[in-house]
Amino acid sequence: MTERKPPGVSFESWVDKQIREATERGEFQDLPGFGRPLPATGETYDDLWWIKGKMHREGLGFLPPTLALRKEAEDALTEAAHAPSESAVRRIIADINEKIAAALRLPPPGPPLGLKPYDPDTVVEQWRRNHT
Repeated sequence: MTERKPPGVSFESWVDKQIREATERGEFQDLPGFGRPLPATGETYDDLWWIKGKMHREGLGFLPPTLALRKEAEDALTEAAHAPSESAVRRIIADINEKIAAALRLPPPGPPLGLKPYDPDTVVEQWRRNHT
C-alpha cells in the first residue's frame, strides 16, 4: 500500500519515487508475463472504451435523438393501442405528434428521422376495431 502524495511534491516525481522504491523492494519480480508483451485482445483500439465500459456496468444506453424519437413513437403507438379510452388515444397521439413536428422543424443530429406525424383519426379507428 502506498502512502498519500505529500503536498508540495509534484505528481510525476512522487510517482517515479513510488515505482523506484517498489522496484528496489523487488515487488515487480516474478509477475505473470514479466518481460513479455501484453496479449492482444483481437479488438481494434477504441478511444471511448472506458465510456462504453462504464455505460455497460451502469446499465446505461444511448441512442441518437432521431433513433430515440423513433423508439418513442413506436412505444406511443403501442400505448395508444392499449389505451382505455378514445380520448386517451388522442392525447397520446397528440403528444408524440408534437415531438415529431418539432424534430421535423429543427432536425436533431443523427440519422434521418423517417417519421411524419400520425393521423389521430386513423389511430383512433384502429383502436376502435381492436376494442369492439
